[in-house]
Amino acid sequence: MPKRTTIRDLQKAAESRKLTMVTAYDAFSARLVDEAGIDMALVGDSLGTTVQGRANTLGVSLEHTLYHTEIVARCAERAFVIADMPFGSYQCGENAAVANCIAAIKAGAQGVKLEGGARVSKLVHRLTQAGVPVMGHIGFTPQSINATSGPRLNKEEETLVADAKLLAESGAFSLVLEMVPTEISRRITETCGVPTIGIGAGPHCSGQVLVFFDMLGYSPEFTPRFLKRYMNFKEQALGALKKYKSEVEGGKYPGPEHSY
Repeated sequence: MPKRTTIRDLQKAAESRKLTMVTAYDAFSARLVDEAGIDMALVGDSLGTTVQGRANTLGVSLEHTLYHTEIVARCAERAFVIADMPFGSYQCGENAAVANCIAAIKAGAQGVKLEGGARVSKLVHRLTQAGVPVMGHIGFTPQSINATSGPRLNKEEETLVADAKLLAESGAFSLVLEMVPTEISRRITETCGVPTIGIGAGPHCSGQVLVFFDMLGYSPEFTPRFLKRYMNFKEQALGALKKYKSEVEGGKYPGPEHSY
């Protein structure tokens, strides 16, 4: 069996190279992420938009997250698995939030991710004291999309730096920085004391994260500035489906070589 990546492994690797994190939701994506050598598999609440077809992530439930986490944890044998706690699962009172995060660990996650800065710092401390590793997430926080009226670049430097420091002091083992200006990300990375994972936060973070479906081109119409596509899956898959349709209708498939 491959050795499962640990927090200590991540911290040591970050001293000499950049870390990688990619979302995974099912057996296929988990196995690909693992085989590619990606450090962390994030069971993102982005499953709401990528898998469930929702307009945003807010409808993802704890039950959805636990279901997908169990699959990814079983199928990714090496990557460090993080459960992205969905909206409502940790804004429901501290005792309930701790119970929900423990449920994610029992489902197979090695850590959980929470959005927010100072407002979740006490919860982060309590979780880490309870043995639940926490990845923080500051900058643009998608679960607050109704409050922010859409994606917003966060330029509040002193607030962001203070939030990063507080989360690290509270026990967070890493921080996601989303849509944070490059120089602010640099300052946070240099001063917060834990690895930072950027998405739209420039090259100075300790590592980067992308959504599996986005980087592989499942939805070409989604074109945020931070996204780099590494293939055009939709175009290739659509071409294959059209070819299949044409061959079946024309009697070319199945031929003798595909028949018993």
